[in-house]
Amino acid sequence: MIAADGLRWILTLVFAVPVGYGLWRLVLPATNLAARVDHTLHAAMGVLMAAMAWPWGMDLPAVPQVVLFTAGGLWFVAAAPFRAGDRSRAGAVMAAWPHALMTGAMAWMVAAMGSSGAMAGHGGAGGHHDMPGMDMSGGSGLASMSLAGTGPRAVAGLLALVLAVLAVLGVVWLARAFDHARLRQPVVAAGAPVPVADAAFAALEPACHAAMALGMAVMFVLLV
Repeated sequence: MIAADGLRWILTLVFAVPVGYGLWRLVLPATNLAARVDHTLHAAMGVLMAAMAWPWGMDLPAVPQVVLFTAGGLWFVAAAPFRAGDRSRAGAVMAAWPHALMTGAMAWMVAAMGSSGAMAGHGGAGGHHDMPGMDMSGGSGLASMSLAGTGPRAVAGLLALVLAVLAVLGVVWLARAFDHARLRQPVVAAGAPVPVADAAFAALEPACHAAMALGMAVMFVLLV
């Protein structure tokens, strides 16, 4: 999908951030079952988004990915009211919508690419020539293909804009989380063990979500 080798590697490294964080949280004993599902979805998204930057990623079956990320988007929305914590249920749902949006956008991207025959299960790698839903010229020179048709391109552009906003908000949330962690820095007696602060996780998560949103925004821009 990405024609420029340098951009491929940059996006791969960007998506490696949420993958690494998700896998790290999965192995922590303190991570509960619902959080493990969240981090599994984020790690899977990072892996598959990185794969789509490379030619071999276009040979991955489309249907399982669409099913996985559609279910993931529904999971984030449906599970949110049951783990509100200190927030109201409405507030918990609002906090979950960026995750639902990103998983839904991922499902749409794979479906849009798959419906054109660009991915395995919808024509395979051998169908890369003269595909009805794809423009193989890749307008910007950075992508080897882009979506054809005003409607799909408009949706891709809108999703790119929304994801870019999420990336900016993620940086803002990250700054706030660092401030929160600094203000809550525990004071312990000399020689006493310093407990692991939950605020450290709060500072890392926005950075990973911002990286995911930024990388996805770039991918969507290249589809336009």
